[in-house]
Amino acid sequence: MIKVIKMYDVLDICRYIINYSYKNLDGISNLKLQKMLYFVQIQFLREYNKLCFSDNIEAWDFGPVVPKAYKEYSMYGSLPIPYINSYIEYTPNILWDVERKTFNENIIKKKHRKTIDLILNIFSEYSNSHLTDLTINQEPYIEAYNGNKIITIDSIRKYFNIKERKLWIFNF
Repeated sequence: MIKVIKMYDVLDICRYIINYSYKNLDGISNLKLQKMLYFVQIQFLREYNKLCFSDNIEAWDFGPVVPKAYKEYSMYGSLPIPYINSYIEYTPNILWDVERKTFNENIIKKKHRKTIDLILNIFSEYSNSHLTDLTINQEPYIEAYNGNKIITIDSIRKYFNIKERKLWIFNF
């Protein structure tokens, strides 16, 4: 029997990162959030041999970006994104079908939250410009920026020397 690959919604990961940063660090801007998503995806590949989220990471001028996440929080510009108690969920293609939902960090497994916390604690002390410089000088970004703009999982695995183990199908 084949198990379905289940990853987290990137916006739930964003909400968790934003709230953790708000409570434990100095908050987080959209630019830094994008870099954290990139590092979290790398760490999930290293630690669990699976993706944290399925959305593509693209090579933009100021580093890796997950377009869906960037669009969601672009209204804050370079300001810290406020704590998220609740959010509005839209039903695709149905204009008036919206629902306000309370964010519950427990939708992310405890062990995965610890992994995300580790990444946030390591990289939060670096400035946006330092994180941008760090990421734009890495091979996965350079290849994507000069190519189709998608930072592939294969290029991440190769650059960070992450071996793909035989079993690739997981459930959270």
